[in-house]
Amino acid sequence: MMDKHYLTPVFAPSSVIVLAGDTDAPESQTPQARALLQALKAQTPTGTLQFFDTNTTGTLADLAQIRADLAIIAQPNKDLPQTLELAGRMNCRSALVLSSGVDAELADQLHKIARREGIHLLGPNSLGIQRPSLQLNASAAGPLAHDGQLALVCQSGALTSSILDWAANNGVGFSSVISLGPHTDMGLSEALDFLANDARTHSIVVYMEGIQDARRFMSAMRSAAFAKPVVVLKAGRKPAGNQAAQTHSGAIVGSDDVFDAVLRRSGAVRVRSFVALFSAAKCLASRYRPVGKRLAIITNGGGPGVLAADWENEIGLDLGLLSQESSTSLAPELPALASLCGLIDLSEEATPQHYAQALKAAFADRQIDGVLAIFSPKPGSDAQGVAQALADAKRLAPKPLVSCWMGDVSVTSARQILREAQIPTFRTPEAAVGAFGNIASYYQNQQLLQQTPPSLTTLAKPDIDGARLVIESVLAERRNVLTEMESKTLLAAFHIPVTKTLLARSAHEAMMTATQLGFPVVLKIHSPDIAHKSDVGGVVLNLSNGASVRDAYNDMMQRVKRLKPDARIDGITVQQMARARRGREICIGLVCDDPFGPVITFGAGGTMIELINDRAMELPPLNQFLARSLISRSRVAQTLAEWRGASAVNMEALEQVLLRVSEMVCALPQLREMDINPLIVDDQGAVAVDARIAIHENAQTGSRGESLAPGHYGHLSIHPYPARYEQTLPLRGGGECLVRPIRTDDGEMMQRLVKELSPESRYFRFVSQIAELPPSMLARFTLIDYDREMALVAVQRESVVDEEGEVSHKERIVGVSRYVTNPDHTSCEFALVVADDLAGKGLGSRLMHSIMDVARDRGLAEIQGLVLANNPTMLKLMRRLGFEVRAFDEDPDFKLVVHQL
Repeated sequence: MMDKHYLTPVFAPSSVIVLAGDTDAPESQTPQARALLQALKAQTPTGTLQFFDTNTTGTLADLAQIRADLAIIAQPNKDLPQTLELAGRMNCRSALVLSSGVDAELADQLHKIARREGIHLLGPNSLGIQRPSLQLNASAAGPLAHDGQLALVCQSGALTSSILDWAANNGVGFSSVISLGPHTDMGLSEALDFLANDARTHSIVVYMEGIQDARRFMSAMRSAAFAKPVVVLKAGRKPAGNQAAQTHSGAIVGSDDVFDAVLRRSGAVRVRSFVALFSAAKCLASRYRPVGKRLAIITNGGGPGVLAADWENEIGLDLGLLSQESSTSLAPELPALASLCGLIDLSEEATPQHYAQALKAAFADRQIDGVLAIFSPKPGSDAQGVAQALADAKRLAPKPLVSCWMGDVSVTSARQILREAQIPTFRTPEAAVGAFGNIASYYQNQQLLQQTPPSLTTLAKPDIDGARLVIESVLAERRNVLTEMESKTLLAAFHIPVTKTLLARSAHEAMMTATQLGFPVVLKIHSPDIAHKSDVGGVVLNLSNGASVRDAYNDMMQRVKRLKPDARIDGITVQQMARARRGREICIGLVCDDPFGPVITFGAGGTMIELINDRAMELPPLNQFLARSLISRSRVAQTLAEWRGASAVNMEALEQVLLRVSEMVCALPQLREMDINPLIVDDQGAVAVDARIAIHENAQTGSRGESLAPGHYGHLSIHPYPARYEQTLPLRGGGECLVRPIRTDDGEMMQRLVKELSPESRYFRFVSQIAELPPSMLARFTLIDYDREMALVAVQRESVVDEEGEVSHKERIVGVSRYVTNPDHTSCEFALVVADDLAGKGLGSRLMHSIMDVARDRGLAEIQGLVLANNPTMLKLMRRLGFEVRAFDEDPDFKLVVHQL
């Protein structure tokens, strides 16, 4: 029962009641009510439908006799609170409010009523929902859409109506249409969460303008994108640049850049135009296997092919080239004028057979990830025949195939052939290349999505307590910017190499310090009020003797006091010049985004960082895969290998600095901005030459504002893998197993566990006769948000002997306990399954104790579950663990088991 989504009453109601005023008096109805009633009269939804006149009178006892999954409310705004209360008295499980112009104050009143009455509320300011497969048009958005496998979630009412009108004339069908407006109670996160688990939805398109809760958005988006393709169009981009920024990183990172990083890590694809929204969804719905970026171009005209190749380069794709072997075998099959150098240019003499041969070669070549077929109409050419050749080839195509049939009237019938074969087709080469780019981005982002790093790496343990003491002392002085020495102390606490830095308060002291450190040295102004030292002449490099240090000290003091007369100056720091020969200057930074929190940035460093504007970014926590991906997306990455006579840099050292920065961000929620600029890296290693850190007061809070203990990571958008819940448990009768939180790469072992269960065990767990987990359910079980749910797996190592007698060890999941937090945020629902061959060994009770400990640690007060009444073994276990077993009023086949935590 845990697997039935809590929003089913909203989106798949078995009973609906409509509260839209007097159905016989249209003049008294709101525009939304009139449109709703017209829509409901056009077709009757499955299940029961009744209309209730809110002007009629009735006793509370009469109202209590009415029950419905969904109440649809379309009333004047002033009447909405009392109508929603009425729905509560009718025992409605959910409510949909169709309205417009509801302000924040009235919306908050509706939210409170819904929570008090235990109602899931979609609205206000919503145009409603459509579920074509259920014949449900609970909307004021126009006629019911065609049935399909694409879900639409839209935060604009006007755009929702426009999309539906466009879709009706373009053969696009929907599994769901969900309209969300400002101040809605159930928002984008909840809609995505439901669609991720909806079997009728194969892909999702989202138009969004903003989010309410970053952690819930990330959780729902990651869950949805792991189960099925999600394409996002976001309006309201903010320009880069923050005038209040106190570091270089803060100044060059804009909110839209962060949103790109968020979607990338979520496994979704972002598009920039309305047209691209549906073409991307169309391509991704074909569910090709994971692909790279190498797109081959087959064309019968050089010009269109070159345009396509140019656009590949523009958006970061690579031109797919046939191998020498493939070219040699294909060439005799093509016209004499054909060229296989770069483009697969079949020439103007190309026939359907030539296209077929070229497609066969490209599909078989390992150097090619996808194919674009371009056709330019010419006198005597066979547009329909070539389209049919593509349709025939597509049936066995192991790679993405997109097409571009240029022209208009002469290729109309050919385009129809391609559409019927479900081959994405476009009118321009650039649009076709962009469509493949979305496919490539999707699978690259899926790799990022599946990373679940812990908060701490396996590197040497950092001095977190020492770092916190530095921060507390700075905050105690009512400062929020650390000095260079304080910043470097923080870095050193996390084992990031830094240059030795000493403070001098006079020219004589600076000269003696420099002599002890060894020449050449660098002098830097030391002031809590000066963010960018170079801007005021506060840095002097390469001083080679004591006299030059003395003179530079005096000159710097005079210059800075003249340019910044109000700045507090504590002295001047002295440090040795970094001795890296041909080292590269890197900037590793941190910015805090509203609402997504900390973001790690990487790019070229030095004094011209804003001008170079090289900023790749990633959300913490990082692991080695994510660190490498972050580096590769920067422009400075191409200089890190052997470059202009310089040796390749020590990439391991550079990656370790990024991992250490990730540790800092996870452990220190007070960090607001940071620059390590420059970090000088060469073939010997990396060293932080300068650093600046800005902090703020931060009481850790969860996504709902509740206080959290250290280690709960309320400041992060992505909860780190909770390694602290790993433990080894002994089994009754001997042996042991590792109990740990589930990971995204556990899918294969989870599927094996379910397949090997007896039919009875599977039925007791899933209340169905499934033989294996469908892909969407498997994705939902393995990629979880550790903040609102938890799954603990018991893993055993087993020995496997192959045909040659070689022994290898393989892991096997033998049990799973999980909980999901209920919408009330104080209780959770659990599920438990144990492999049949481990029954009776105490594993079930140990897994239950472990998951209850986690729920208690997360601040939950109650754990509950539904157990089939004819499952005596599970009921006996529940009683032994101290659960109270109650009757379940909604279904006598189940018992409700409850335990206070």
